[in-house]
Amino acid sequence: MGPEKEVVKRKQEACHGTLAVHAFSDLTSVSPVIFLYLLKACYDSGTLKAATKFSALQQQIHQILYDSPQPGAATFIIRCLYALPILGVHAEGFTQLIISGLRPFLKSSRAEFEVAKDLAAQLFLDILGGSVNHYDKVALKLIEVFEVGILNLENVILRRNEKGDMKYGAASLILEQYICKFIQSQSYMTAVSLMEHFSIRQFRHSFLLAMLDNNQFMAADKWAKFMGNPMLGVLVQEYVDRNKLENAFKIIKENNLEGDFPDVYHLCKESSLKNLAEKGCWDIAEMEAKGDKQLIEYLVYLAMEAGYTKKVDELFDRFSLQGFPKVVETDAGLKHDRQYLNLAMLAVQEIVWIDDIERLHSATCHIESSKVIGIDCEWKPNYDKGSKPTKVSIMQISSDRSVFILDLLKLSRIAPDVLDSSLKQILQSTQILKLGYNFRCDMKHLVSSYGEMECFKHCDMLLDFQSLFNEPGGLSGLAQKILGASLNKTRRNSNWEQRPLTQNQLEYAAMDAAVLVHIFSHVRNHPQPTTTGNEKPEWKSHIISHTNSTKRSKRKPRRKKKRASVSK
Repeated sequence: MGPEKEVVKRKQEACHGTLAVHAFSDLTSVSPVIFLYLLKACYDSGTLKAATKFSALQQQIHQILYDSPQPGAATFIIRCLYALPILGVHAEGFTQLIISGLRPFLKSSRAEFEVAKDLAAQLFLDILGGSVNHYDKVALKLIEVFEVGILNLENVILRRNEKGDMKYGAASLILEQYICKFIQSQSYMTAVSLMEHFSIRQFRHSFLLAMLDNNQFMAADKWAKFMGNPMLGVLVQEYVDRNKLENAFKIIKENNLEGDFPDVYHLCKESSLKNLAEKGCWDIAEMEAKGDKQLIEYLVYLAMEAGYTKKVDELFDRFSLQGFPKVVETDAGLKHDRQYLNLAMLAVQEIVWIDDIERLHSATCHIESSKVIGIDCEWKPNYDKGSKPTKVSIMQISSDRSVFILDLLKLSRIAPDVLDSSLKQILQSTQILKLGYNFRCDMKHLVSSYGEMECFKHCDMLLDFQSLFNEPGGLSGLAQKILGASLNKTRRNSNWEQRPLTQNQLEYAAMDAAVLVHIFSHVRNHPQPTTTGNEKPEWKSHIISHTNSTKRSKRKPRRKKKRASVSK
């Protein structure tokens, strides 16, 4: 390499990762427009990444403003904001840049800041009026940083009103029109922030309902809190009526409204305990109860429902409970319990317990004659950290009218070959559509529990509702969405190894399989429009023709293909 090329290479290496910051040593005689062009030139000339450039220029602006550009740092920045639209698509980004550099100087000189505040109010009105072409985000940032109040806007309007025909209060009307624009576009949080900033309380109950109907819960919470306790009370009642107990509980807790809504607060606490119990977090649920006798009794009820007798005994001993009256009445009286699905609603005619060879053969014949079945599994929860997971205890298989519950623990012990053959006929049949919810996870647990059986190695014709719907509320939330009622999941963490299972456990197990068939029936009869434009229903494209339950083997590193040698 020659000496000239070496010099060029060193210059390129020196320029790598640099930022040009020319002409920023003195701003005393530089106009805002020139300053903006210099700023953009710095940004364009640098070779750093965009985020790093932003940070570096922010520090540079901060340093520059110490030079006290005339008539002051805040006023100089306002004049820059007036000129910023000349940068086109870069205007919003550079607005954020120069305002963030200004923050340390705000209120350093009170007199200068008040002048800048009036200029900011003037710019805000010009943006609203359309004479300055800025994004709404710039206008909102402007009033926030410079603390522009409604009085500042009124003063600007009155000064501009040469004819004197503008009455005091014009600013409120202009702001209300501006806020209505955001409401019409359903930008509720922006509208609420403006109302709060300018203390505008012109909107009422219908505005709250509009936010709730559009699932804008954060905006509704913020606005109700701004409006005060009466509107917070309305919001709590709306949440209860819409079965949004978690939202209601949050509002009550954050705003100290426990005394105003004791029944709702207690109902919300019960709902919270129930969610924890469904996840197996019994100790946390007990802590959440905080010794409240009524809540502890409800927790005992949940433990009894789940068949968790050990926890029932612990609670009785720890809190010296002498009796447990009105358990049945509590179950019937809970408002949210009445909304659960039951077997009668799903038209299930029989639950058949399978624990011998004769019944297994009979069940297999019935299931093989079905075109669609729902499948689910249950196993005993393990609360000991670090211990091995328990074996899958039962498998539920549902047809249109019947649910068969297979005692896998017993059948694998007395007739493993028969069980293997029967389930292989079902799970690996290409003529039966299998419905599940995260069933591939169940299949992995089945392989872990009964690895010697071939029937669990793979499953054919599986439609997994979890991948089809991606519902955050699980199977219970999916049932609520599709069928209009959810599932009672308190028995999910039962002792599924006890024999015989309680009637509650049998019904719970049957529900999880039967509801899959009914969800599918609804989806098939009410097909959803496809996003691809194909005539094929969306659910059909989610059927997995063959799924492997065994662990994937580690990928072997690719070998480079050897070049074929050419013989001379």
